Amino acid sequence: MNLDIESIPFYWVRRELRLARTMIRGDRGEAISRVQEWLTLNGIAVAVDGQFGPATEFAVRRFQSRRRLARTGTVDRPTFDEMTEPLHRALAPPSLSPSNLSTGVVSAARQHLRERPREVGGVNRGPWVRVYMEGNDGPGYLWCAGFTSFMARQSAWHAHVELSIRPTFSCDVVSQDAQTDGRFVAEREIASGAVTMDDLPRGSFFVQRRSANDWNHIGIVISSVDEVIETIEGNTNEGGSREGYEVCRRIRNLRNKDFVRLE
Repeated sequence: MNLDIESIPFYWVRRELRLARTMIRGDRGEAISRVQEWLTLNGIAVAVDGQFGPATEFAVRRFQSRRRLARTGTVDRPTFDEMTEPLHRALAPPSLSPSNLSTGVVSAARQHLRERPREVGGVNRGPWVRVYMEGNDGPGYLWCAGFTSFMARQSAWHAHVELSIRPTFSCDVVSQDAQTDGRFVAEREIASGAVTMDDLPRGSFFVQRRSANDWNHIGIVISSVDEVIETIEGNTNEGGSREGYEVCRRIRNLRNKDFVRLE
């Protein structure tokens, strides 16, 4: 069962899930681009050009056939709800209520990972990117920090706890805020044994350090063993790029990584 859209506390997410009216062949605009994005994300690739032409109509009919909906070729509320079902599932309350922000972040990240969030329609574009980036997308919107911030926001929403971090699109802001608040753990503290990885709650963030005061990638730590961490990250790929195209689960070493506790 899909979420009640109006119960979602993030206005830009509600906008992604609303359908103002039935979309038909000949329509143009942003709403059609969203339909085309979701068709492509559901495995029926079409151009994301904002024009409801014959190819989009054919793709809608194919989608409706696969989902056992009436093959009208128009996008009504039931059809759009089916298209956006992955996002509804990713946003749903977890099966086990999180006890704090950190455990909730892990639950939220696992839910999103299962739905295979990825870019569509261009670099740093598509509904998943806009969800993580407060409605923004495009080449300038690297979204790894937006992803981690949104996981914290979703956790706070479902756990009914206060959000203890400032949502941001910047790895540097995450790190600097944590230093100010006493939630920052530097790599040297791990290396010296002053702090162990067991001291860091699962759901803490890692930040990839480029220089002393510059961090260029961020993700969520879901487990650690010896000298490695297992993570869920946004805006990466199978090669571990900081400018990838999807949400991935990865295994990384501790080199050049600092950490941010959420609590």
